[in-house]
Amino acid sequence: MSDEKTTPDNVHVDHYCEHAGCKKWGAWGYSGRVVEPTRWWCREHYPHHRR
Repeated sequence: MSDEKTTPDNVHVDHYCEHAGCKKWGAWGYSGRVVEPTRWWCREHYPHHRR
């Protein structure tokens, strides 16, 4: 079914900024399509942020 979860509710997944050398928490996630995995960035490196 399409509404099934891939991870249980009690599983915490850490995601950090994907920018090379950055160790900050990746709070800004983006996925271009449903089939693509979500990529994560910190606010400073988020490529889709309007400045």
